[in-house]
Amino acid sequence: MAGPSTTGLLKPLTLPIPSGAIAIDPPVVLAPMAGITNAAFRLLCREQGAGLFVSEMVTARALIERNEETMRMITPGKGEFPRSIQLYAVDPRVAGLAVQMLGRENLADHIDMNFGCPVPKVTRKGGGAALPYKRNLFREIVGSVVKNAAEFDIPVTVKMRIGIDDDHKTFIDAGKSAAQIGVSWVALHARTAAQMYAGNARWDAIGELVSALEPYGTPVLGNGDIWSGRDGLRMVTETGCAGVVVGRGCLGRPWLFAELVAAFEGRKEPEPPTLRKVAEIMIRHGQLLSEYFDDEYRAARDMRKHMAWYLKGFRVGSEIRSQLGMIDDFAQMRALLDQIEEQPYPQEIGEAPRGRSSGVRQVSLPHRWLEDPDEIPAVTLDDSVSGG
Repeated sequence: MAGPSTTGLLKPLTLPIPSGAIAIDPPVVLAPMAGITNAAFRLLCREQGAGLFVSEMVTARALIERNEETMRMITPGKGEFPRSIQLYAVDPRVAGLAVQMLGRENLADHIDMNFGCPVPKVTRKGGGAALPYKRNLFREIVGSVVKNAAEFDIPVTVKMRIGIDDDHKTFIDAGKSAAQIGVSWVALHARTAAQMYAGNARWDAIGELVSALEPYGTPVLGNGDIWSGRDGLRMVTETGCAGVVVGRGCLGRPWLFAELVAAFEGRKEPEPPTLRKVAEIMIRHGQLLSEYFDDEYRAARDMRKHMAWYLKGFRVGSEIRSQLGMIDDFAQMRALLDQIEEQPYPQEIGEAPRGRSSGVRQVSLPHRWLEDPDEIPAVTLDDSVSGG
């Protein structure tokens, strides 16, 4: 239930349920990231103070077909509440069927809809950040999810981008439509799909959306370029957003959530971890991955991609870096980390942008996608559902 906020600057976010509301306090959300936000990483971020922790994006079709890996992806970690699932769909019917499944089998407490993914394999199918351009299709999908979720008292939120590119901005119209349909909040990554992760996030767009949705009483969450607690504080004060969503900023830095909570409470940020403390967090991450996969070799392989993020800015020999990127078990990882001399956290480099980055580029779209924003494609782009 919603109660007094633990933060001084922000009120708790609420996800309505029949008994009142699920309080998201602090209103600091771990963004869904493919290949990253499995149950192990979500628990790591929960331990550091994240208020909501969203699963990796799953497709509606894969849910209905009970794809084995998809079912693993939506399995919550120990004690995880609310169970938050990010859903991708471009077909209202398929989206509704997926929500019915989640509701009937009691698999989710919250559904977040993905309209922000900018990667070509998604946008070329009309999904992710490309979809809000088709205004009627967007309304039908969001409407289908909200309607079906309401049968099971599951609140729905939306995450999106500014638009396809600077000539095809969609965030205001899409945000208003989502608010009218009844989503609990709208999160905005303040870049276009064409930007991918390049340049600076345009926080002024977050402020525009806050103003546009104020008449509906729909909160807006801001996303993009939060690399420190100070950044989160600045985003909230500059835009008026009701909370923040953190993605790339916590890669190799799950303690960013503790920094954000301290900043919003008006406390001094905790001291950055030394190398030894970072190593302890890496070992904890490895333990959680082993429990998640129930296979240490697979867990170690998954951990490999996190090495460069955790050790960014630290003085680590090239040979040890290379070996850490090839570990087969966590005894190897511990032995290699023990060989690195203790060091203070490299604050300037450690808080620099991380993760994927690229220049502005043309967005891959279905043929003639931009001709008519009111068109609903005659053949839906989410494929058919096998067996039905």
